Amino acid sequence: MRELTETDYAILKASENIVDGIAAMYGEHTEVLLHSLDINNPSITKIANGHITGRSVGAPITNLALMKLNEGQDVSNSYMTKSPDGKSLRSITIVIRNSQQEAIGLLCINSNMDAPFQSVMKSLLPDFAPAVDVVLSPETFARSSDEMMQSSIETVRTQVTDDASIAPSKKIREIVIRLNELGIFDLKDSAQIAAKGLDISIHTIYRYLREMKS
Repeated sequence: MRELTETDYAILKASENIVDGIAAMYGEHTEVLLHSLDINNPSITKIANGHITGRSVGAPITNLALMKLNEGQDVSNSYMTKSPDGKSLRSITIVIRNSQQEAIGLLCINSNMDAPFQSVMKSLLPDFAPAVDVVLSPETFARSSDEMMQSSIETVRTQVTDDASIAPSKKIREIVIRLNELGIFDLKDSAQIAAKGLDISIHTIYRYLREMKS
């Protein structure tokens, strides 16, 4: 460890959203925290669900975290440990480095393995409305940029086609507008792919795009 610079602390500060994001994803039974490796104060700078180990911002770094740092792996294998009150924790430690590849922080994730199964599942599932009102996300896990564009085109086309408030003569233009808002037309060959997918000429695509810009 060494004394961290302002730039190092800026990197750690920018990493705080990662703590909140992981905690939001996995729920109340997973503790996520960010350790500073400043030699003057190696301590927690951000923590979510600290009730799992009873810690808060300012708590010192643990001996086990230091051991993981010295193992030479930027992402540790998962390991089991115990919280102060005896909970079994499945943990992982990730090293955060600056542009000089110096270790400046640790991202640590601790999941409570003793939490009741039903409670864990409840924390993992989104707070859906009643089943009749559920609308699933149209997210598609594409394997290529072409597949992603084609999927986006089909999703937007379905949305616009099913929207009775849009006049039939305006639907194609509305599809192009929405695709543009998604940033699709910033991608290579997107206009050609959109034209083919919508069964219109590429000149029509460009005309609508020019109209939007004007």
